[in-house]
Amino acid sequence: MNNIRPFHVAFPVNNLEATRTFYAEILGCKIGRSAERWIDFDLFSHQISAHLVDIERPAPATNHVDGKDVPVLHWGVILTMEQWETLAERLKKHNVKFIIEPYLRFKGEVGEQATMFFLDPSGNALEFKAFKNDASIFAV
Repeated sequence: MNNIRPFHVAFPVNNLEATRTFYAEILGCKIGRSAERWIDFDLFSHQISAHLVDIERPAPATNHVDGKDVPVLHWGVILTMEQWETLAERLKKHNVKFIIEPYLRFKGEVGEQATMFFLDPSGNALEFKAFKNDASIFAV
């Protein structure tokens, strides 16, 4: 995992101002370029682009993992444990409603990880996680 380049994710939103507030003020993202119908954010050195859409989207499908209903369509960043703990506290401070509260998943197993799931104002599911040992990120 040397010299990883930033990823880019574009995602739909139904309210740009609520999105700007959530990603900038709650998640702490820097705002990049923007236009009338989109905003770029710096999310832990990755470029994410919120694009305004005019259609309703169905509720996300879920899959049962570790006793919890995980939204199948989700994205986020693998953080260090310290970054993850700081973000979890920041989200709690801002009263973000979690789909899955911050907790330790697969405790004692190869893939032991801290994880949390929540929705942005447009219903996009986000997961942020941190592994006890980064070498186990892709372990089977």
